[in-house]
Amino acid sequence: MSVIEVVHYGNPILKKKCKTVIDFSELSNFIENMFDTMYEEEGIGLAANQVGVDMNLFVIDISHTDDNESPRVFINGQIISYEGECIFSEGCLSIPKVSLDVTRPEKIIFKYQDIYEKWHEEEFEGLLARAIQHEMDHLNGVLIIDLVSEMQRASVSQEVKKIKKNSELKLKQQSIARGFVL
Repeated sequence: MSVIEVVHYGNPILKKKCKTVIDFSELSNFIENMFDTMYEEEGIGLAANQVGVDMNLFVIDISHTDDNESPRVFINGQIISYEGECIFSEGCLSIPKVSLDVTRPEKIIFKYQDIYEKWHEEEFEGLLARAIQHEMDHLNGVLIIDLVSEMQRASVSQEVKKIKKNSELKLKQQSIARGFVL
């Protein structure tokens, strides 16, 4: 399979609420490529909009930390309920080399479809619950930088400004290559 380029902070697709997946017929290759990309980038989760695709789909693999877990695909997900609260340092493939302490619920009830269009509703906790919430935030146009205090944002502002500037420059170069300027 192949690795897809991860889009970074500053790309407008990261601030957009993603569309519901309706056509499941062509997802297999895309999902394999998403896993390849996630592993290449050394992440544990990856949302479709992080590779520039507007669809409610994400992949997660925490099997390296939990032998009972295998790689998972979540399509058209929605958090039904949540409880508890936990603070944990999170990174993000779309904001490389930035980690922030994010407060999230400890447990969630999550409804989603699998690749065969079958609906599931499960309770998740721990790292898997956190990863699901992180990826769902992506699909709703929310990034970790949006979830922290002004003080935390300020502590990484220089790195984030650089990432955004590079992302915007890359978008401009791509639009010029396609024959038009944004």
